[in-house]
Amino acid sequence: MTVLLVALGAAVGAPLRYLTDRAVQSRHSSVFPWGTLTVNTAGSLLLGFLVGLPASSEVLSVAGTGLCGALTTYSTFSYETLRLARDWTHRHAVANVVVSLTVGLAAAFAGVALGQAVGGSAG
Repeated sequence: MTVLLVALGAAVGAPLRYLTDRAVQSRHSSVFPWGTLTVNTAGSLLLGFLVGLPASSEVLSVAGTGLCGALTTYSTFSYETLRLARDWTHRHAVANVVVSLTVGLAAAFAGVALGQAVGGSAG
């Protein structure tokens, strides 16, 4: 049953990642990967929120592992960073790493705090 819940979440997360990435990136003329940054930040915030709640294992399977796992993309982040470095836009490559890690971790911490505030958990 857990595998089906993960698959269900992933079936929503993957197209959501693609559509969000394309929508965000189409609004920027920069080579900086704003779409990937957006989906990774949103996924980090949502997963942090779920972890901060007293969520059931089923909710964590479908929304955490499935949806957030398919919504976020470490492989694309890595590829885009390498592409930026290869194309001699080293400042963008370094900025992508620094901003993605900083904003992603901040979003995860904020999500946990929000989840704990909403769920009433002190942990």
